[in-house]
Amino acid sequence: MERIANPVIYELKYENKMERHYEGVQETHEKLIFNYPTVYIVHHPEKEKFCVYIGETTDIRRRTEQHLKQGSKKRKDWEKLSRRDDANMFVIGHELFNKSLTLDIENKLMHYLSSVEAVQEVYNRRTNEQNEYYTSDQMEPIFSKIWGELHRKNNIIFPTRRRIEDAAVFKASPFHKLTQEQLQTKDRIMLKIFENVANTRKDTPHQLIMVNGEAGSGKTVLMSNLFYELFQESEKEQGESIFSGISTYLLVNHEQQLTVYKEIAKKLGIKEQYVQKPTSFINNHSSENPVDVVIVDEAHLLWTQGKQSYRGKNQLDDLLEKAKVVVIVFDENQILSTEQIWEDELLDKYKGMCQNENNYIELKNQMRIHSSKETVKWIRNIIDLQEVGPIPHDELGYDLRIFETPKELEKAIVEKNDNENIGLSRIVATFDWEYSGNKKEDGYWDVSIGDWKMPWNLQLPKVKKKSINYKSLAWAEQPQTIAEVGSTFTIQGFDLNYVGVIIGPSVVFRDGKIQFVPENSKNEKAVRNRTLSDGRKEKFGERLLKNELNVLLTRGVKGLYIYAVDPALQEELMRRQGEKINGK
Repeated sequence: MERIANPVIYELKYENKMERHYEGVQETHEKLIFNYPTVYIVHHPEKEKFCVYIGETTDIRRRTEQHLKQGSKKRKDWEKLSRRDDANMFVIGHELFNKSLTLDIENKLMHYLSSVEAVQEVYNRRTNEQNEYYTSDQMEPIFSKIWGELHRKNNIIFPTRRRIEDAAVFKASPFHKLTQEQLQTKDRIMLKIFENVANTRKDTPHQLIMVNGEAGSGKTVLMSNLFYELFQESEKEQGESIFSGISTYLLVNHEQQLTVYKEIAKKLGIKEQYVQKPTSFINNHSSENPVDVVIVDEAHLLWTQGKQSYRGKNQLDDLLEKAKVVVIVFDENQILSTEQIWEDELLDKYKGMCQNENNYIELKNQMRIHSSKETVKWIRNIIDLQEVGPIPHDELGYDLRIFETPKELEKAIVEKNDNENIGLSRIVATFDWEYSGNKKEDGYWDVSIGDWKMPWNLQLPKVKKKSINYKSLAWAEQPQTIAEVGSTFTIQGFDLNYVGVIIGPSVVFRDGKIQFVPENSKNEKAVRNRTLSDGRKEKFGERLLKNELNVLLTRGVKGLYIYAVDPALQEELMRRQGEKINGK
């Protein structure tokens, strides 16, 4: 491959008299800056953070004049920028820039900058991911050079890429380039929303759209992208968009995921009220005045029975009454508590309703685990078939290992986390140790095995750093949590580069198969009785513990480390590691 040239980047004062600043552009760079397409980033300080606008243009002189004069009359953000006396602008040129490439670079800059801790708000209003084009294979190396140069000029607004890529906000961002499967699904959903919302008849039946997909199939990114696009379209003037003025809400029944979505909304200028937990939405909306669209991520976590904070019987039923279109992403294998159990008859009813309206969609691609198919199959066999096979040699470099002790596993995970080229790595465990009642001598509820122990999640004091806003960070992103053990309550829905999984005594190996033992679990929500619609009480412990293991084993993007407490299971895992297939 030919060597790719370095970008040309100028930082200029952003003000009405821009022409005098353009005079500082070197003669050798004038062609790239003034005659070629360029990408630009306008930024200004806001309290202790920054607000940014990212754009692309074929004429930087004309575009800045539009922003500073005509544009400021139409857009509040441009008006705000034009009035600042402390705004600056980076102008980026490159010899390979064309319209498609600059749109792709613009979109990627929005993705990264909306995930930077020091950036308070991104003013942009569009996503611009492009399909294949002449220089599309050059985009990544060019972006890498651009970011590296911007980092050298300002490492606060432009920190290292690794630091950004570890952020949960980055991983759930609406600016991800969607796969063909995701794009087709999104287009199908948008069409259904338009058909329903455009029909003004009050007797039009409300629609349920169900997107089914296993862990790592790209559900969260798809919903984030859909939500942001509907928000963008709703902001347009009447006549500019068929979705102008529609109301869209994003709901998730998971505290950590809600934190991430609220942070994304804040950075993109979306009011906090549009991102909620289902109970809050249900309690504050009526069926007489339904909203247009509700999107529910992790819909398998919706409650299917009442509890203290929720007086209804089924949250999905309530949402369907209070929204014209409800879009849910669902994975039966991630239901974790009895209050989320779906009776077969009820789930079949909803699936059938969706299938009859052509509203049932399956995502089949696995996007999280960067491994060979053989490794994914090994993990799935552990969960689905409850079988331990020989650990395969992974041609893509996925690091799957069994450790002899939890101490060795901890050491390996800490080393991965400290490695700048790897980053975010954490230990998680099945919920088989107490997290209530009397604390241990060290003042914590611990995961303890022999003479080794670590505190359960959400207990260690937060590291006091002025630059860290803990309210906006998921559990795994907080620095002190490398010394804690996570659970499904803190890790569900999130990626780790490397995950160390401690399989506790609720998972054992007997008679050649993995078995689940509810009596050994401390997860009361999984092992208690569930009262069914006919009044019978039933236990779902084995099924829910299997789902718990499913969530934990599918968190690692680059590697999975395992230690099992049950001696027979640990012995079988070690034996199978000894049989590792060496590329055959």
